[in-house]
Amino acid sequence: MRIRRPLLAVVPLVAALAACAPTQSGPAGAGGDEKTGTLRVWLFDEATRAPKEATVAEAVTEFKASHPGVEVDVQWIPVEGRADRFSGAFNDPNNAPDVAEFGNTDVAAYAKTGALADLSGDLKSWKEGADLVPSVVDTAKADGKVYGLPWFTGIRALYYRTDVFTELNLKPPATLAELADTARRIRAAKPDLYGISVGGKYTYAMLPYLWAQGGELAKQDGGKWTAAITSPEAKAGVDAYSKLIKDDICPPQQCGNFTGTQSVQAFAGGKAAMTIGGDFNRKAVEAGAAKGKYAVVPLPGSTPGSVAPAFAGGNLLGVFGASKRRGLSVEFAELLGGAKYQTQMYSAMGNLPTLASVQQQLSAKDSSLKPFVDTLKAGTRFVPASPAWSRIDAQNILPTAIQQIATGERNVDAALQDAADKMNTAFGG
Repeated sequence: MRIRRPLLAVVPLVAALAACAPTQSGPAGAGGDEKTGTLRVWLFDEATRAPKEATVAEAVTEFKASHPGVEVDVQWIPVEGRADRFSGAFNDPNNAPDVAEFGNTDVAAYAKTGALADLSGDLKSWKEGADLVPSVVDTAKADGKVYGLPWFTGIRALYYRTDVFTELNLKPPATLAELADTARRIRAAKPDLYGISVGGKYTYAMLPYLWAQGGELAKQDGGKWTAAITSPEAKAGVDAYSKLIKDDICPPQQCGNFTGTQSVQAFAGGKAAMTIGGDFNRKAVEAGAAKGKYAVVPLPGSTPGSVAPAFAGGNLLGVFGASKRRGLSVEFAELLGGAKYQTQMYSAMGNLPTLASVQQQLSAKDSSLKPFVDTLKAGTRFVPASPAWSRIDAQNILPTAIQQIATGERNVDAALQDAADKMNTAFGG
């Protein structure tokens, strides 16, 4: 789940995509395929909307030019209030949009309402559909059906201060264990710096550690999800991440409550030698004290030469099943999500495209994009495709466990067992 913020705002993928899922109490409503009239489109507002709005406006103009008798009404939905807006749309088809932007971690919960159209066949027949990165398409699925066109994705990698590494004769770490050792060496040599800025509330920085050790958040059997975070592999990953939030790297008094935003802000402000940040954070880092003094590499895995699996966040363009203009809705989503406007959205907002050819073209021109594309190619992972994930996320179950472990309030076994129990309650266990 991520609601896209502009690159000038240091907002991690998770902050925008996590929320309690709306519920639906009424029928989804019958749709239609009218060829004229007003197409209603909901897109997420931004802290600085102008670049996004200009790109969307161009797409609207192009769409209207090829569809006489069609108007496009774009409404900008505040991120913080989206739950109420979507809940109202799910319950009252007459007030629902035709096309809407939403985060991929909300897919399972939204699909469960029955209000979204299955776009599996549409993307299969779309001329650009085969170019979509398969792992990103997977984040748009629930129960095997595709409920949105992946508009952009967000991948995290390792940012590091080149001046600090040069001064201390350090190299970018080749493994997660080496990363921790490097962070301790930096903190010892420069006590005014965090070796790496991470946080107890930065779940999407922890997940690569869990996955790199072979752990899973949850497993599905017979359609039922159960927590898997008490496995030896998951415990090892969470423990390794939690050990970064210690006095010799990033003190728990400060870093225990760090979110992803605060972790990246610490790096951008010159207070940390490393951080785990997204492609969407680059311009924010460029605007801070680290400007011109940093580089980015894929976050290493557990063995030399490997890349830790990254969380594939991002936003989708979905169509409501109650839309009276289904065909037009799909066409508009495909236009806005096609190569031309994915390229323009990258230039305007820094959104990482979901079309492989566009990624390749842009990374060939912009070397700063390469570590994120390489991370994506190495393989990404996703949260459980269950409506319960929104509740688990909103209840801060995993951040609470990480904070307990980092501060010594509880050991790994006890903290993760409690978290697993809470997750299973949310899953309906």
